[in-house]
Amino acid sequence: MADWKCKRGLTLIEILVVLGVIATLAAMVFVVTRRVESQSNESIVANAFALLNAALREHYEYEDAFPIQPDANPAPSNMVALGHIRLMYAAFNNVPVCGEILKGIDNVLVQRQDKQPATARLYDPWGTPLNYIYAPGINTFPELVSAGPDRKFGTADDISSKGK
Repeated sequence: MADWKCKRGLTLIEILVVLGVIATLAAMVFVVTRRVESQSNESIVANAFALLNAALREHYEYEDAFPIQPDANPAPSNMVALGHIRLMYAAFNNVPVCGEILKGIDNVLVQRQDKQPATARLYDPWGTPLNYIYAPGINTFPELVSAGPDRKFGTADDISSKGK
């Protein structure tokens, strides 16, 4: 008569299957989390653009002109974009209503030096300065641009106030 012992435990195949299922589930959660984060960042940019567009309209009503911008390059370096957005933001300081509108922008996007509104810098959620594009006579309304997740202007993932 054969003596069969009852073996308890898992085989190597069973352990590998369980690890494979766990790895697949973790990958799916990671992908979904990244997409939700990306959508959230895009929503933050869209909300900031809506507020900045409202401030631009108020500025136009008050000054009968949009803030000036010396260089209308739509794909500038980060430093050029920073100069563009600082000129726009500084022009808003002359219009009282603009200051109230700008208070609604997420504090994560606004960086100030010495806590002065005139030194404010606006960045997208990925840490790149927003760009302000306006060329009188060419544009009817200024355009605001975020470099997007790749942090480079002029690429397919740029986010514009006039649509992608």
